[in-house]
Amino acid sequence: MTVAQPLVLVAAGGTGGHLFPAEALALRLRDRGIRVALATDSRVAALSGEFPASEIVAIPSATPSGRSPLVRGRAFLTLGRGFASAVQAVRRLNPAVVVGFGGYPTVPPVLAAQMLKVPTLLHEQNAVMGRANRFLARGAAVIATGFSAVGGVPAKATARRVHTGNPVRPAVLAAAAMPYPPLSAESPLELLAFGGSQGARVMSDVVPDAVLRLPKSLRARLTVIQQARAEDLARVQDIYGRAGLAAFAAAPFFKDLPAKMAAAHLVVGRSGASTVAELGVIGRPAILVPLPGALDQDQAANAAVPAAAGAAFPIPQSAFTPERLASELETLFGDPARLAAAAAAARAGGLPDAADRLAALVVETALAAAR
Repeated sequence: MTVAQPLVLVAAGGTGGHLFPAEALALRLRDRGIRVALATDSRVAALSGEFPASEIVAIPSATPSGRSPLVRGRAFLTLGRGFASAVQAVRRLNPAVVVGFGGYPTVPPVLAAQMLKVPTLLHEQNAVMGRANRFLARGAAVIATGFSAVGGVPAKATARRVHTGNPVRPAVLAAAAMPYPPLSAESPLELLAFGGSQGARVMSDVVPDAVLRLPKSLRARLTVIQQARAEDLARVQDIYGRAGLAAFAAAPFFKDLPAKMAAAHLVVGRSGASTVAELGVIGRPAILVPLPGALDQDQAANAAVPAAAGAAFPIPQSAFTPERLASELETLFGDPARLAAAAAAARAGGLPDAADRLAALVVETALAAAR
C-alpha cells in the first residue's frame, strides 16, 4: 500500500511580493518530500509551468477597496464566489495545513480552511500587517513574520508569532555569493534603479534627470541599469544617451534582477518587503522610496528597519526630486567607506535561511494539528 505524500496548500496573491516568498517556501517543502498546491487568482494562470506546485487552483478574488459602493459590492460578491470555490478545493485536496501569504486572493482559501478546521499559518511579509492578514489573523494557528517587529496585528489574535524572515528565491541566494564590488575614489560605479515587479513611473521621472545633474567626472565612471515601463523607455534611453555615462541599460523587465542587484554599488528602489529582504540577503545599500498613499504605510515601516541599521537611505516620494536624488548620489558615491559600511550592515540584517525557517514552522504546525 502506497502512502500519499502530505500536501500543503499555499495561498498567495498575484504580485511578486506575495508569490516570491511563496515560491521559495514551496521549493523547500518539495525538498522535504511534501507536495504543494497553490491557490491564487486568475492573474497568474501563466505560472502553471513555473511555480513548484503539483496543482494550481484559480480562486475568484477581488479587492474590496475604493470609494464606489458598486465596485465594493461587486468585489464582495466575487469574494463570496471565491469562498464557495475554495471550500470545494480544500475538501478535495485535504491539506495538512494552509499557508496564506497575504493579499485578498488568500482570503477565500484561508477562510475556507479555518471553517473546515484545517490549521492555517499566515506569513506577513511587511512591518505592518496587511488588511487581508488582519482579517484572517484571529482564526490562524501561527503567524510568521518577515520583520522582528510587526505592527497592526489585531489585539484579539491569539496565534503564536514566530519571526522567520522573508523567504527569497534561489536566484537571490546565488547572487548573495557575490561580494560587494570593490570601490575607490576613482573606480567604476554601478547604479541599479527599479520600482518593484510592476515598475514605477516615478523612477523614470526622477532617476535619469538626477543622473544628468551629476558632475561630468562622476557620470564618466557610472553605469546605470534601470527598469522602466515600456511607455517610458524611449525618454529614459534618450536622457541616458546624452548623459555621457560609462554605460547604461534600460528595459521594462530584467529576468536576472538579483544578479544585477549584486553587481550594483547602490540601488534605488521601492521598499516592498521582498525588495528589502533581497537587499539584506545580497548585502547592498539602497536609497528607498516608499510607495505613498498606502493606508497602512507598510513600505515606510519596511524602509525604517534597514535605515535604522545604516543600510538604507529612505526618501519620501514627496521629496524624491531629481535635485534631491542627485545630491544623495553625489554624497554617497563620494564616500566609498560609507557605502561599504552600508553594504555590510545590509548583509548583517539579511536572513538567507528564512525559507528553511518557514518550512520547518509549517511542518511543525501540521504535526501539532495531527496529534
